[in-house]
Amino acid sequence: MAASDQAPSMLVPTDDEMLQTQAELWRHTLSYLTSMTLRCAVHLGIPTAIHRHGGAASLPDLVTALSLPTAKLPFLRRLMRLLVHSGIFASDDAGTTYRLTPVSFFLVDGAAAAVPVVDGHLSQVPHVLASTSRHCLDTVAGLAGWFREDFPAPSPPSPFEHVHGVTPLESTARLGPEDAALFQEGLRVYDASGFAVVLRECRDVFDGVESLTDCGGGDGTAARAIAEAFPHVKCTVLDLARVVGDVPADGVVEYVAGDMFDFIPPSQA
Repeated sequence: MAASDQAPSMLVPTDDEMLQTQAELWRHTLSYLTSMTLRCAVHLGIPTAIHRHGGAASLPDLVTALSLPTAKLPFLRRLMRLLVHSGIFASDDAGTTYRLTPVSFFLVDGAAAAVPVVDGHLSQVPHVLASTSRHCLDTVAGLAGWFREDFPAPSPPSPFEHVHGVTPLESTARLGPEDAALFQEGLRVYDASGFAVVLRECRDVFDGVESLTDCGGGDGTAARAIAEAFPHVKCTVLDLARVVGDVPADGVVEYVAGDMFDFIPPSQA
């Protein structure tokens, strides 16, 4: 057998590399628990409960505020410990009192807890719940099948469409009205998240721009903020007819119903 025909030899990991490799595999394999515990905390209303308790709460405080069975307190401690490690919450040195962080501040139910809107940055609860929904999890679980499928030309459907038959914002018939509304609201709050800060800190991005189209711009929150900050920029929002069809004209932003994969109104950006 020629030397070129021999299979390449594998380097045998050292003991230290083996230990590190095992730790990395565990980390990647179990990393979904981080997003799922975040979803759990949002569903339970933990950020809102801490906010209502004056910004700091103990485990017994949370059990009472959330009406949880007292037997679940040890498990709540584990949940909170992971969320503190992830930066969602902060705790005192003893790990008995929990506080909000800048991340969890935006997971407080603003309508229920009278949380001030900071720079137009709305509560991100709908975005978290939509992004961690079973529809998205099923999509990720079906990625291998999507890669193996030989789709007809000209372009394959997205992995979400492949699994569910529709896009997240396309139909309520397959997703259900509540889930479809959650995706729409999640996109809306995501579009509005911290945009005032972007406009303040990155103004030079818009230098020389006279026209702009926001593809999938929803209700036009982001485009309207740009138009108000830069009156010389003509802003257009392109989105599906069922999204922009009922948006009232305000004279600031032009709304166009359509599909960005078929047509985008001419603009510089």
